[in-house]
Amino acid sequence: MIREEVLKYFAGSNVLVTGGTGLIGRQIVNILCDAQANVKVASLDKISVDSRAEHILGDLADFGFCRKITKDMDFVFHVAGVKGSIQVTKAKPASFFVPLLMMNTNVLEACRLNKIRKIVYTSSIGAYASAEVFKETENLDGPPMDMFPGWAKRMAELQIKAYKLQYGLENFSVVRPCNVYGPGDNFDPDNAMVIPTLMYRIYQKENPVIVWGDGSAIRDFAYSRDVADGVILALYHGTKSSFVNLGSGRGYSIKELVETLHSFLDFNYEFDTSKPSGFPKRIMDISLAKKLIDYNPTTSLLDGLKETWQWFVNNQDEYLNKKNYFKDE
Repeated sequence: MIREEVLKYFAGSNVLVTGGTGLIGRQIVNILCDAQANVKVASLDKISVDSRAEHILGDLADFGFCRKITKDMDFVFHVAGVKGSIQVTKAKPASFFVPLLMMNTNVLEACRLNKIRKIVYTSSIGAYASAEVFKETENLDGPPMDMFPGWAKRMAELQIKAYKLQYGLENFSVVRPCNVYGPGDNFDPDNAMVIPTLMYRIYQKENPVIVWGDGSAIRDFAYSRDVADGVILALYHGTKSSFVNLGSGRGYSIKELVETLHSFLDFNYEFDTSKPSGFPKRIMDISLAKKLIDYNPTTSLLDGLKETWQWFVNNQDEYLNKKNYFKDE
């Protein structure tokens, strides 16, 4: 939870949330609206997440649009991105790489030119070189484990570093979240990540639900509201143009994930050990974020999954109104 004094800091301020209709962004919008901020949401999704915010439909790949929407803002939360499964990342790398490069470059440069007081950029665990435990001081030199989206995320981080070196700017902060899930996740069955994919297949009454691998792979799953708290805290406290990790604080095996879903949903499942399990272990060390920005994730996996499931049941078709970067054009 965010302390009251931090929330009061945003009261009456003009705030832009790019990608505010997304998984993390909508939580940030709700929190800031509750804090009495004047919130604008910029997105290509044709949905509204909070009636108290102004929703602006527009493309961040257009620099003129970015200059316009960042004008007169006090704070900018740049959370917009492209999200999809590992399979679609490999099949359509340009659909990740090009839009990410364009929107990141444009938003960050528009913020610099319009002299925004504070900006936070949401990078990704995928920007790290491959490892089992990710710390901000390690795994920085090798290629990113998520090749194309990882490089795009790193380029934005480098852009922020360039601003610091050339202009002495330290009003840009950066966070690297882990695997985030929650209400508003991408439930498109063609390109969803592991948790929404499992939920979709459970809802469709697949019997049994086949899970790739033996279930031993360990991942860091963080609930979107906790991560949104971390993003807000990063902007408030600052990260001095460097980055901090945002995760759940622990790793969960895929078997534990499936069993947690099974504890409140009725379905049969089997692990297909003929299929790859993926990298054995990928979790984030969040000790720096706890120390530097007072980050404290509190949502249990069970509670987070229950809330996500309930949202999904009530909003199954929302993904149809979201921008799909993977449709062939």
